[in-house]
Amino acid sequence: MRIGELAALVGVSTRTVRHYHHLGLMPEPARLANGYREYRLRDAVALARIRQLAELGLSLDELRDVLADDEGRELREVLQELDADLARQQAAIDAKRDRLAALLEAADLHSGSLMSPELAEVLRELPAAGSPFAELDRELLTVVNTVADPAAQTRMLDLMRPLAEPGALARGHALYRRLDELAHADPGDPRLAELATDLAEHLPDEMARQMIAHLPDGSAGDGGWVEAMFSEFTPAQSEVFRLLMIVLKERL
Repeated sequence: MRIGELAALVGVSTRTVRHYHHLGLMPEPARLANGYREYRLRDAVALARIRQLAELGLSLDELRDVLADDEGRELREVLQELDADLARQQAAIDAKRDRLAALLEAADLHSGSLMSPELAEVLRELPAAGSPFAELDRELLTVVNTVADPAAQTRMLDLMRPLAEPGALARGHALYRRLDELAHADPGDPRLAELATDLAEHLPDEMARQMIAHLPDGSAGDGGWVEAMFSEFTPAQSEVFRLLMIVLKERL
């Protein structure tokens, strides 16, 4: 991704991204031979985390301390202090206090905890242990949830819940493993079409509709999330996703 695509994906301006670079809150990726910086999905996760913590009211020094503390212990202390401050402010910031309470109750303080505890619980179950593709999927869902408004977060949770049921969970783990196994297959391998069909059968109808509805239409600035995904996929995985969209369109 270029810087504009990264900023659009997380919902900030390119000026904000450059400002975070200048402040040392977010490292700048190395420039490619063409002079452009290439951002990855992990950069989007980091940017979304910085944005949300800043919206909670942490100062620049507190942000630096929080981001430097991998264990999250200092984050908990800072958020508790912030909660005490918010309690003395007007009712207009009650929504921020509720969000803060959810963060303090989370089991961990990594990027996944910057979402509702309910969705965090679902995402802890969905990925197959040791699956690189499952971890990539989780990171993308984390970014999407972080930049979504509360209503969209609730809809996302409703869409994800059916996939966390025992039978669906086992099928999902098997599909993640197949995506890993075929990661470096030839894009013309017939097994990719079979996997795309099985993925389509696994997805609930409403989730499939939402995926189709949010495909890019070619307008300016459109499709950042798709480009973010494809930048992380192998050619074979990209082909599976392309075939999946075809199958879903035919089904719906």
